[in-house]
Amino acid sequence: MIFIKSDEEIKIMRECGTLLAEMYDYLAPYVQPGISALELDKLAENFIRKNGAVPEQKGYKGFPSTLCVSINEQVIHGIPSRRTLKEGDLASLDCTISLKGLMTDSARTFPVGKLDKKHQLLMERTEKSLYLGIDAVRAGVRVNEIGKAVEDYIKPFGYGIVRDYCGHGVGYEIHEEPTVLNYYSTRYRQRLKENMVITVEPMINLGSDYVKVLGDQWTVETEDKKASCHFEHTIVVTKEGCEILTLK
Repeated sequence: MIFIKSDEEIKIMRECGTLLAEMYDYLAPYVQPGISALELDKLAENFIRKNGAVPEQKGYKGFPSTLCVSINEQVIHGIPSRRTLKEGDLASLDCTISLKGLMTDSARTFPVGKLDKKHQLLMERTEKSLYLGIDAVRAGVRVNEIGKAVEDYIKPFGYGIVRDYCGHGVGYEIHEEPTVLNYYSTRYRQRLKENMVITVEPMINLGSDYVKVLGDQWTVETEDKKASCHFEHTIVVTKEGCEILTLK
């Protein structure tokens, strides 16, 4: 079932999304060589709780942490550990928080120190694909046009587009309908409606699109061990286009 949010619900989600964006801005200076993923997780949780929000990922289906911290070949759902970041790493952070019972979800990939050219381009192009997907959104458009926009841009670079995970509706649950793929498919053709709230979140690999889940039953990494990037925003559909909720 797809939930159409009321104007009051969207107002709360806008406040929640702004706070999530502020959390990432707060964390950004700490994403440096030598810090551990576990330390970043603690910083994030302290910030969220201090500002009256709830870290919704912590405890979700048994996930132990506030942040997902996925490094280099890890695509998504990395469990924060004592592993420290190193110069040239890519660190993808993903977080869902709630205010007054309504959630927003966002992810950013951060460069750790200076990246080599191929990883810098992967990060820049993944982020650009996010905004091209968002540009395709407006009431009346079919949801699969989002994935088409992402794929049309990414495919010429020869990168792998992760097919096993995707964007989704969000609000009262972390994952609501509809499914928002990052490639074109005729399987999901619902028309976007005004006040639908969804995430757009391309996960793009330097190598192939094949991924696997590790023994912790959470961490997803590329099969070929090549790097991956992940960017995500929560957006609300409008008549003219959309509004990104997870920006300041």
